[in-house]
Amino acid sequence: MKPIKFDRDETKAIVAEIQDYFRDELDQSIGAIPAEMLMQFFAERMGAYYYNRGLHDAQALVRKKIDDVSDDIFSLEQPTKAR
Repeated sequence: MKPIKFDRDETKAIVAEIQDYFRDELDQSIGAIPAEMLMQFFAERMGAYYYNRGLHDAQALVRKKIDDVSDDIFSLEQPTKAR
């Protein structure tokens, strides 16, 4: 899997979310550099789990849509004497 990379704006937003979490939930402050390092850790070590879950969810959605289309096509069949 290719490494997960975030652009500058995404990185800034994620770092801000981490800082907010530390402040609000842990009553601690964390600087931008440690927050970015934590983000990179999760991207490198945990990113594949989230990525794979996203793929699994996408596959399930596509399967359901294909089943729906297949059912719609089947409903268009006309009765014949052969059936």
